[in-house]
Amino acid sequence: MKEVLLIKLGEMVLKGLNRNTFEAALLKNIRRRLELLGKFDIRAAQSTITVEPRDGADLEAAAERVAKIFGIVTFSRACVVEKNIDVILTSAAEYLKPELTAAKTFKVESKRADKRFPLKSPEISARLGEFLLQQYPHLRVDVHNPDFVVRVEVRDYGAYVHGPALKGAGGIPVGTGGKAAILISGGIDSPVAAWMMAKRGLELTAVHFASPPYTSERAEQKVADLLIKVSEYAGRMTMFTVPFAKVQEQIMANCPEELFTLIMRRFMMRVSEKIARCEGCGALITGESLGQVASQTMQAIACTDAAAQMPVFRPLIGMDKTEIIQIARAIDTFETSILPFEDCCTVFTPKHPRTRPDLKFILQAEQALDCDALVEECVANVKIQRIYPGKRV
Repeated sequence: MKEVLLIKLGEMVLKGLNRNTFEAALLKNIRRRLELLGKFDIRAAQSTITVEPRDGADLEAAAERVAKIFGIVTFSRACVVEKNIDVILTSAAEYLKPELTAAKTFKVESKRADKRFPLKSPEISARLGEFLLQQYPHLRVDVHNPDFVVRVEVRDYGAYVHGPALKGAGGIPVGTGGKAAILISGGIDSPVAAWMMAKRGLELTAVHFASPPYTSERAEQKVADLLIKVSEYAGRMTMFTVPFAKVQEQIMANCPEELFTLIMRRFMMRVSEKIARCEGCGALITGESLGQVASQTMQAIACTDAAAQMPVFRPLIGMDKTEIIQIARAIDTFETSILPFEDCCTVFTPKHPRTRPDLKFILQAEQALDCDALVEECVANVKIQRIYPGKRV
């Protein structure tokens, strides 16, 4: 009995004339994510993508990866059989035997996408329901709250039998929304922000600021580990690690202490924007949430944004910490994020940061620094790594 994955598309079906572009991007992403698992025949028809393994390819592992590909709303493992009602009946009883044996109640749902098939959807359901009751006498039908739902889909390339669909990652395919640079720290927030914007179709470039000897190599490794987890959803990306200690030392030596964090974040925006433009990005992404810390007040955010010309996306801006942590746990970044390795944002922290800064005072303070030279030095000395699902290079 041949087994396949049936993948259902999400909001892409509403894209009108652009739909083919979104479907092509999703197919490309699926092929890329499954290429190391063996050979698969992947095709799209009737708002459904079919993934069929060849030569012993690992369908179990493929299902795990498909669950994390943006653009997929649901998917199912299904057996595909001849479009013959007798074959459908016997195949359903055999393929779903473990689930039907364990259930007490069931119902059948059918969809006849191929209108040439002689039986209509209600007729398929009635025939299959009757047959399953004969094969499994302990079962009874419950159309409102069944223990198990048997689904049959008659499509162009065959009849597909499966149980309830599994939830996909949703969103739209990575790459359809353009490209943006995520300012990634080792905290809880920025990996979640990266995941959320990848879900909206953005291809990611990551920019991390390290401050050795004040921060350790383990802190940088922690960030790479977080990106590896995000890449299971967002796909491959490039990580730029920026040496930032000299900038922080210069700010500490020449600027008012209460403005240190804001000036530091403005430098991060300048450096990130330079890298982003070189990488073809059209926006920056941060994990800021309004009012969470002193540098994330409305006034402070406005002063930070003034240092960049690119749009800055803040997908967490209206979320509280509990909501952010909930997503971090769901995407498996939380436990890594709370490992006790300091990042550059936690060193040289002022005792009394300015929460309602005035941009003119920040600009005056920055006159004591050679901003352009410091930015150019940071960009010239970045370390580059390639991040892939499950590894970095």
